[in-house]
Amino acid sequence: MNQYEAVFIMHPVLSDDQVRETVEKFKGLLEAKGAKVLHEENWGLKKLAYPIQHKRSGFYHLLEVQAPGEIIAGIELELKRDERIMRFMTVKMDKHHVEFAKTRRKKLKNA
Repeated sequence: MNQYEAVFIMHPVLSDDQVRETVEKFKGLLEAKGAKVLHEENWGLKKLAYPIQHKRSGFYHLLEVQAPGEIIAGIELELKRDERIMRFMTVKMDKHHVEFAKTRRKKLKNA
């Protein structure tokens, strides 16, 4: 199984409940297809570098996932179809990225 890092940006007009519901939806989809969510971070409402769909801010969320490579295309398709998601990016983590993520998580726990 490969390890992936997915960051997605949700519309700024969503309520906290809608943001939580969106994140839970994608976590559920991942787990239903055999993936394991290793870590997640809610980065909150942030200003965008450039307007996306006439919006200047969005809710950022990061998911670190261990999953078979075949399911990623299906999850990305679901992210494209969801109207609440403005942008997303999924990256396959190499061994250096995995080590960096582990040390980053330790720093976040200690902070």
